Amino acid sequence: MSDTKEPLTLPINVEQIQELLPHRYPFLLVDRVIDIVPDVSVVGIKNVTINEPFFQGHFPGHPVMPGVLIVEAMAQTAGLLTQISRRINGDKGSPLFYLVKIDNARFNAPVVPGDQLRIEVTLKRLMRGMGLFSARTLVGGKEVASCDLMCAARADK
Repeated sequence: MSDTKEPLTLPINVEQIQELLPHRYPFLLVDRVIDIVPDVSVVGIKNVTINEPFFQGHFPGHPVMPGVLIVEAMAQTAGLLTQISRRINGDKGSPLFYLVKIDNARFNAPVVPGDQLRIEVTLKRLMRGMGLFSARTLVGGKEVASCDLMCAARADK
């Protein structure tokens, strides 16, 4: 991130998210950050529309957001927790974290066009470049998915 950027204030919009994560369309799956407690938790938003490219094949005539992409949205939100926390704490070097493990993934209800995902992620533990996160996604206050994620900082080249 460049030092000339303005400080982050809530809500954090998609343009600011693109400064923090390397993901781009069609794979950027977080539209906004609406709450953060640095180094503790974050809440992100993803608005699901019929224009999502995956709906062309999943499934024609009955569009459902693939569960793997809901997990990816939770992982990206976990990445935002680490990146925003590092920036707030004054750390200019923000290494990328890669998803290395998914445990206890559960899908309780389908996600369809028109849904707004509320993605809640909590940092459970961070040590030796590895982060363990608990994540859940809600639509209209109802939990639609949850999992535990492990992410690892990319080794310097």
